[in-house]
Amino acid sequence: MSGSIRYVPAVLAGKAARFATRLRGGGSAFPGYLANRLAPTLLSSLAAQFPYGVVFVLGSNGKTTTTHMVSEVLRAHGLRVFTNPTGANLPQGVTSALLAEATPTGKVRADVAVLEVDEGYAAELADILSPRVIVALNVQVDQLYRFYETERVADMMLDAATRASVRVVVNRDDPYLSKIDASALRSPVSFFGASTEVVAASAHGLNNAADTRSGMVGALDHPAESEVTAVAGRNVEITLDGNPIAVTLPARGLHYAVDAAAAISTARHVLGDAFRADAAAAGFSKMRPAYGRGELVPLRRDRSGEQVEFVMFKNGPSLQLNVDALDGAPERILMAIDEGTPDVSWLYDVDLSAFDHVDVVTGEKAHQIATRLAYAGIPIGVVEPDMEKAVELMRAFAPTSAGRQIWFVNYELMMIGRRILGYGDQEVARR
Repeated sequence: MSGSIRYVPAVLAGKAARFATRLRGGGSAFPGYLANRLAPTLLSSLAAQFPYGVVFVLGSNGKTTTTHMVSEVLRAHGLRVFTNPTGANLPQGVTSALLAEATPTGKVRADVAVLEVDEGYAAELADILSPRVIVALNVQVDQLYRFYETERVADMMLDAATRASVRVVVNRDDPYLSKIDASALRSPVSFFGASTEVVAASAHGLNNAADTRSGMVGALDHPAESEVTAVAGRNVEITLDGNPIAVTLPARGLHYAVDAAAAISTARHVLGDAFRADAAAAGFSKMRPAYGRGELVPLRRDRSGEQVEFVMFKNGPSLQLNVDALDGAPERILMAIDEGTPDVSWLYDVDLSAFDHVDVVTGEKAHQIATRLAYAGIPIGVVEPDMEKAVELMRAFAPTSAGRQIWFVNYELMMIGRRILGYGDQEVARR
C-alpha cells in the first residue's frame, strides 16, 4: 500500500511534534514514538512502497557511515533513497525519519529504503519491514551495560539475517559473523573484507571481538566478493569480484575503507545487473562525511579561518580505529564524553600513544577522561566539563598551522558541539 487516508492523523501529529521538538533544538525519537502509538501499522506500510525494497545495516560500529555510503552509491545510479541520516536507529527513530519525508497519508517518494538499525531491534523490525538485503558489519565490544555479552550482539545480527529475502552481506574478517550458518538463511551470503596485508599494516587491526564461543580461533577465510586491497589516506582500492575500483573515502581510516567495501557489495545486490563500478566510484568521489563522522565545521560563526574536524566514537574499538587513522599527533585536540556513554572503563584498553597532548577535556565524564590521560602520561591543558565553555576555550587558541582542530567526541556531545558551532541536527556541513 502506498499510503492511506487512515494515517493522516498520526502523520500530522508526528510532523507537528517533530516541528516542535526541532524548535527546542533536538528530539529525534519522540515524534516517531507518537506516530507509532497513534498508527501501529504505519511503519509496516513502508516495505511495500519501495520498488528496490528495504536494506538493513547492522553492526557494533560503522552503521551510520555505511548507511550513508550505500545511499550515496545508489543515488549515483539514479535511485531516490529514503534513509535515517542522523543515526536514529530504533523503531521510533526510523518512524521519525519517515515523518520528515512522508506525505500526510504516509507515502514516501523513494525507490529504496536504506536503514541503519539497532541490533536489539533488528529482528523485530525485519519482521515489520521485510528487508531484501541485510548487511552485518562487525561485532565489537560495545554497550556491555546494555547487552552484557558480545555473543548476544552477534546472535541478534545473525537472527535478523535469516529474514533477508535477497542477500545477506557479511564481514569475512569478523570472528563471529564469518561463522554464519548459510543453511539457516532464506537468501545467499556474500562476504566483504580487507586483505591480510592491509589489516597487518594497521596498528591494532580491525578491533573486532574475539570469538569466545565456537572454539575456532579467528575468522573463517571465505572468499571476499568485495575486498579492500590498498589504503593510502582517503584513497583506497576495492576489488569487486577481482576487478579494482578506485574509491575516495569521505573520511580517513581502515574502518571506513572496510565500510566502503560493505557498501559496494550491498549496492550491487540492491541493483543487480544495473550496478556499475564507475557510478559507484563517482558516488564516493562526491560523498561528504556522514553526520558527525569526519565532518569539517567552521570553528567561528563567521565561518572564516579555523575548522573543526569531528571524530565521533562510541566505544573502545571505534576510538582506537580513529586514533590509528591519525596522520601524526594533532596540533589542537578536544576530547569529550558525557553521560550518553555511561561506562568509560574501556578507555583503559585504548592505546592513546598517538596523542602528545590534549588541549581541552570536556563533558560529564571529563575527569574520568583526564584520569586516563594522566595514567598514559599525556599532558592536559584544561579540564572543563561544560561543553559551551570548552568550545570558547578552543576558539581562544591561536590558529593551527593546518587550519584545523580535531574534536574526539561521543554521539551526544557531537550533536551539542555541532549546534554550538551553528549546525542543527539535519544540517550537513560542507568541506
